[in-house]
Order: sequence, then structure tokens, then C-alpha cells
Amino acid sequence: MSTSVRGIRGAVTVKENSTEAILNATKDLMKQIVERNHLQPEDVVSVLLTMTPDLTACFPAKAVRSFPGWQWVPLMCASEVAVEGALEHCIRVLVHVNTDKAQSEMIHVYLGEAVRLRPDLAG
Repeated sequence: MSTSVRGIRGAVTVKENSTEAILNATKDLMKQIVERNHLQPEDVVSVLLTMTPDLTACFPAKAVRSFPGWQWVPLMCASEVAVEGALEHCIRVLVHVNTDKAQSEMIHVYLGEAVRLRPDLAG
């Protein structure tokens, strides 16, 4: 099988807009994505991180850069679209990876209240 670029989704919620809460939640989310998908930094093409507009205390990419070997992975942060009634205090990630696995084999991770976003993938 040839190598393709695949996307792995994930999201987590935090209880407060604080640096500690954002960094800890992002680390937990990314750790689970990495472990469940058996990722190495060299497999990762890039990571897009978004936060809802109510989170402003820090950049979640700082948490990802703290992982050994991840300092060379391209990371980008953005603000999530502000949609009325959307889940608040939410950090989302889209990890692009080089892999020989099928898209259906990617393991997406949803934690906390973010399980509501994709209950079909969170289980």
C-alpha cells in the first residue's frame, strides 16, 4: 500500500480560560491522538489547532511543541468560527499524517464535553 496524507480529528473542552487549563487539555488530547494512532513526529505533516473565541489565555500550539521531537512539526493556531449555540471552551485539532493506513483506520479522539461534537467517532 502506498503512503497517503490522512487527517486525524480531535477535540477537548476546558472549564476555564486559563493558560494551565488550555495547555493541560491540549497535551492530554494530543497525547491520546499520538498513542492511539502510534504516531512519530516524522509521520506528522502539520497540525491545525483552533479554539472557540472564549479561549484567549494562550496558544495551544505551545503544548504540542513541548513534546519531544515535535519542535519541527508545522503548527498553526486559529480561532474557531463563532456560531450561536456552539460548544464553548473547546479546543479542536486536525493532525495531518503520512501513513499507509486507510482513512477508516485513523482513530479520532474527543474528550470531555467535546464528545458531543462527533459521538459517532468518540466511542
